[in-house]
Amino acid sequence: MVTAVPVLQPAQGPAPRLRRPDAARLRDLRGQREFQYEADVTEPEQSAWDAFWARVRDAIGNWLISRSYNHFWRWVFYALFVGAGVFIVLRLLEIDFTAMLGRSPRRAALAYDTMAENIHEVDFATRLAEAEAAGNWRLAVRLGYLQLLKTLADGGLINWQPDKTNHAYLAELPATGALRTSFREATRQFEYVWYGELALTPSLYAQVRAGYQALRTQLGRPYSSTSR
Repeated sequence: MVTAVPVLQPAQGPAPRLRRPDAARLRDLRGQREFQYEADVTEPEQSAWDAFWARVRDAIGNWLISRSYNHFWRWVFYALFVGAGVFIVLRLLEIDFTAMLGRSPRRAALAYDTMAENIHEVDFATRLAEAEAAGNWRLAVRLGYLQLLKTLADGGLINWQPDKTNHAYLAELPATGALRTSFREATRQFEYVWYGELALTPSLYAQVRAGYQALRTQLGRPYSSTSR
């Protein structure tokens, strides 16, 4: 069964009358700023600094799309990034890069076993004279520092033990006074030379030796290769 669709009849009666807005009201609305929809096309004034960076950005942008960058410099930057990444990984893994290239750090020759010396058994006068005569300044600095430790131990200022650190001896000295300051400086110089393998010249060794001499004089024991 098909339902018939009703036919809509046109509205009967007179046509609607359009109401026009009041002319005075329209003029008032046009004068209000809130209803001014014209776009402000005035560009803000650019400072010299902004203009400089704008030129830099434009130059970099033009360079990045240039033929030379796409055919050469881009691969140079890739290689640098890869090299930097490999270097960082090697450093994090604590891998000796010089050893990988077949090179070993230069180490000064030592005249005797330095791992088990007893400062109360070392003949410092003879050892220092031999090291200085041979120009082995690094060994001479170590012997001079051990001689300082012996002087401090003989004076009862530190309790020397083979397994104690240099900074443990520093902590045993009086907290105030020039002695602790002088020994701290002597320790710093020794560690730079011995553990840092700082290359010494005769003039640099003379400066370190002078510092040791001043400290031993302060302790009443002059420093020299002929003193015990």
